[in-house]
Amino acid sequence: MGPEVRVFLPVAHAPSALPAERRGRGAAQRSMAGGGAGMGTDSGPGSGPGPGPAGQNVEPAAPERVLFPPTFSVSEIKNKQRRHFMFLRWKQQQRKEKLALKKKRRKEREALGDKAPPKAIPKTIENQRIYDETTVDPNDEERTVRFCEQLSTVIPNSHVYYRRGLALKRIIPQCIARDFTDLIVINEDRKIPNGLVLSHLPDGPTAHFRMSSVRLRKEIKRKGKEPTEHVPEVILNNFTTRLGHSIGRMFASLFPHDPQFIGRQVATFHNQRDYIFFRFHRYIFKSEKKVGIQELGPRFTLKLRSLQKGTFDSKFGEYEWIHKRREMDTSRRKFHL
Repeated sequence: MGPEVRVFLPVAHAPSALPAERRGRGAAQRSMAGGGAGMGTDSGPGSGPGPGPAGQNVEPAAPERVLFPPTFSVSEIKNKQRRHFMFLRWKQQQRKEKLALKKKRRKEREALGDKAPPKAIPKTIENQRIYDETTVDPNDEERTVRFCEQLSTVIPNSHVYYRRGLALKRIIPQCIARDFTDLIVINEDRKIPNGLVLSHLPDGPTAHFRMSSVRLRKEIKRKGKEPTEHVPEVILNNFTTRLGHSIGRMFASLFPHDPQFIGRQVATFHNQRDYIFFRFHRYIFKSEKKVGIQELGPRFTLKLRSLQKGTFDSKFGEYEWIHKRREMDTSRRKFHL
């Protein structure tokens, strides 16, 4: 065994209460104790940590490691250089922990394979922005164009053309020269379809509708596949007055009168309280009494505003019917279609 090391703990006394000789001897003993402790740690192979003051073993010093308390704040350090040094070490520790966590998640995703959960989207100021009602969706800029394209798949032998600011008086003669039977003009306000003009060629009449509740195919839940090129069937429901019959015949003239039943597609114009609801479905017979339907889209709602004789002429045209709210809507139980 190595030599025994004794650590002397001098009792604290006031310097003036002890003689100079004892004060010097105590200082010498403390220096010898420090030197002996150093020699004791470097003794032979059988030596170990010596007994402490209360019989405890003195463990060797562990390697230096930075451990920050849970509520550590660099701002509490008053020394500027020390504060900067501790801040850099704190940032380095945070970076190591982040890299270790990222490496752990990557290994877990590789182990799970296709069953791994989707990556989390980091929260930023941009995606946490407060919603603004005036924000314009980029998809809304082409909403009217998409609606016209989808409507052309419902009406057979129809074509979509950009108006390019041309007046209807110049468009109608061109349509008649190309043997078109009807002209449909879709109006929009702030990139949202809000009006429809239907003119039967070449002699009219012309109807002007207010359009609302437009839903494209991608916005319809549980929608079916794309419609086929078969001529659909047409259902006109609840058009009872003479004005209603005129509007119903205008809608019916958009479709050929020989539907192809093999396509199992049907276009419905349903009138309810002078609101015309359009739906486009595909049906299938499940049994002799049960029929399953699946909406294909698009869908929209029309409200008749005026009916004009002849083709469109806003200045000299003769109107057959004009909706005047204050004069006609005197009773909630009175309807015109």
